[in-house]
Amino acid sequence: QLQLVESGGGLVQPGGSLRLTCVASEFSFSNYAIGWFRQAPGKEREGVSCIGSRGGWTNYADSVKGRFTISRVNYHKTVYLQMNDLKPEDTAVYYCAISTPRSGVCVPRTDLAPWGQGTEVTVSS
Repeated sequence: QLQLVESGGGLVQPGGSLRLTCVASEFSFSNYAIGWFRQAPGKEREGVSCIGSRGGWTNYADSVKGRFTISRVNYHKTVYLQMNDLKPEDTAVYYCAISTPRSGVCVPRTDLAPWGQGTEVTVSS
């Protein structure tokens, strides 16, 4: 079964930047849209951004538009999330997942690949 592994999180001051990486275990990854999701303490998991299988389309949650950029390099089985101008409210565990676009949002497809461990992002001074 395809697996996804996230990395790149850490502690950063407000206004800082991080780049998250999602690496897939199989090249079948290139057949799917991939989404980034996050879960803050005490809150439900929410969609952050999503990218089409060939990178031809992207979407972003309103809260991160203009600050985050999603990209992918299928040859490297990798999806990135560049996060700039980070804010304390971006603090969360970030996960990537195979996704299906549905009514303008990306729905995680954990039937195709399970959630990984995630990578923790803390934005604090």
